[in-house]
Amino acid sequence: MNRALALVYTTIFLDVLGLGVLIPVLPFYAQQYSADALTVGFLSAAFSIAQFCASPFLGALSDRIGRRPVILVNILGSSIAYFLFGLANTLWLLMLARVLEGITGGSISTAQAYIADVTPPEDRMKSFGLIGAVFGLGFIIGPAFGGFLSTYGLSMPAFAAGALCLIASIFGYFMLPESLPLEKRATGSLTLSDANPFGKIAEALSRDSIRAILLAIFVVNVAFSGLQSNFAVFTLKRFQMGPQDNAWIFVYIGCLSIFMQGFVVRRMPKTLNPVTTCITGLAAMSAGFLGISMATERWHLYPAIAIMAFGNGIAAPMLTGLISRRVGDREQGTVLGSSQAILSSTRIVGPLFAGFVFDALGSGAPYWTGAILAIAGAAIVARTPKQA
Repeated sequence: MNRALALVYTTIFLDVLGLGVLIPVLPFYAQQYSADALTVGFLSAAFSIAQFCASPFLGALSDRIGRRPVILVNILGSSIAYFLFGLANTLWLLMLARVLEGITGGSISTAQAYIADVTPPEDRMKSFGLIGAVFGLGFIIGPAFGGFLSTYGLSMPAFAAGALCLIASIFGYFMLPESLPLEKRATGSLTLSDANPFGKIAEALSRDSIRAILLAIFVVNVAFSGLQSNFAVFTLKRFQMGPQDNAWIFVYIGCLSIFMQGFVVRRMPKTLNPVTTCITGLAAMSAGFLGISMATERWHLYPAIAIMAFGNGIAAPMLTGLISRRVGDREQGTVLGSSQAILSSTRIVGPLFAGFVFDALGSGAPYWTGAILAIAGAAIVARTPKQA
């Protein structure tokens, strides 16, 4: 199954790469139609809102018909979305493209379920850790690739992302095997409730075994997504840092993510208790957030970010792995889809929360409140039974 896993990781990478290549050009696209900052914000949020709505349904669908068709159709759908974005000549077509990108981006939960299908429970934390490394790599290469291609025209990054996804869908059609055998698939037909993300999240939260983990995912990622959206504003106000300076810091974050989740997490002993390890990671995240909020010189940011990245690199795959290990084979897609919907909701709530506390409480507020949220996440995880 090594070949299959490589293809699934490639799928995730292409999803992230495609999202990343549009980061440098999205505001300029909107400006062509005299759009204000709020409209640019809606274009950015449309992806996460659509992903929030689609993830639980796609996960439930993959539990019934298998992972392979859902993954392949979504890669092809991403290709269509990127081509539509490149060809768009009106604001509503741009919005439609972003919504379609978000829907097809909901397949990440199906990719996670695929990994769970072909990986022994004791190895899932390490496999999920690689997802973080893939995300880091995509967010390093994506914006740089998009910035370079934009010199040949604003539509070129979108066309390039569409072409990559199209190639991946063709390659996957011939090379990607199914991971979920018929005897392990969920029975029963899909209903309207499967398309209701709020209902699926509520259903997942009703499970005693994973409720605390899902709540921790929410509070921790509200803090982390707030950092991603607010960091450039923070560094401009406190250190007068421009786009190029911030770009290098995000490259630094991406490299740390690749190192932590691609190498460190994969070499962690299997005997470590995942709950205790997760709490340790969240405590380190909190310390990193606090260090950023207290930074008075530019160089102070680098060790603080390293501590935060260390903590996140440990905690994130542990949280996903704990969920996967505590649900049955027939519901991996459904529950991981609900988890992905929660993650998508934090990308909506987090930037709003960070912007509000930044304006109301000062430039360091998104980071010292992030420290509080990370500690709160650790306290929540501590309430879950320390079991495999």
